Amino acid sequence: MKNVQITVAEELGVGSRAGYYDKSGALRDMLQNHLTQLLTITAMEAPAAFEADAIRDEKVKVLRSIKTISESDVIFGQYGPLHNNGQSLPGYLEEEGVAPGSKTETFVGLRLRIANWRWEGVPFYLRTGKRLRKRLSQIIVNFNEPPVSLFQTYEGCQLNSNRLIITVQPDEGFDLEFDVKTPGQGMDLQKQKLHFSYADKFGALPDGYETLLHDVITQDQTLFVRSDEVEEAWKLYEPLLQFDAPRYKYDIGNWGPKEANALLAEKGHRWIIS
Repeated sequence: MKNVQITVAEELGVGSRAGYYDKSGALRDMLQNHLTQLLTITAMEAPAAFEADAIRDEKVKVLRSIKTISESDVIFGQYGPLHNNGQSLPGYLEEEGVAPGSKTETFVGLRLRIANWRWEGVPFYLRTGKRLRKRLSQIIVNFNEPPVSLFQTYEGCQLNSNRLIITVQPDEGFDLEFDVKTPGQGMDLQKQKLHFSYADKFGALPDGYETLLHDVITQDQTLFVRSDEVEEAWKLYEPLLQFDAPRYKYDIGNWGPKEANALLAEKGHRWIIS
């Protein structure tokens, strides 16, 4: 694999939750739970059985394998006001209930490294934020290109890496992107995708809370976090709260501060949104 990217984006701002949010921020509110769950489920090994403790054991192993996160691996951001074509939206510091000069982050971009046999050398990039371009929860697995291209003798023939795209919300489904040769003479490759949508095949899925309430009633703990998983997650993330890092401004309706691109650019990578 080349890299794995996990995005949980929110289109809305803090709204009426400013009193709570200003004391928590994106790291506590989203990163240590929602994104970490997507991370561990993506990176875990196959459990010995499809049961709660077997699955949660594997998720904890992932967290224990993550290398220490340094300050250079993290970007914090805060959305600014929007004044465009008669539309006006407050920035975070203008939201009602936010303390003047607050340093609370509304965006976190993070680079992780997992030290195990499967994922060594494969960077994981995580990001979450408010007032981003659209509501989206998505996991993208970028595969490596072949070490030697069979098409290297064709001038201008660019081979792209394949991608597995898992969309968790709002349109649950899977996509596999790969190159195909266009018909005719010459060697022109275009990226196409195989697409599967749960809604197209099965109709609307149950609400997430409906599923969790059913699991509570049936005592199925598979989707619930175990105490050792919480502790391992906070061992990783608690030191990040002590970083005296800047809160980079980003425009409402963007994908976060441009500084977050540097987390990927060091390896020649870039954020992908499908």
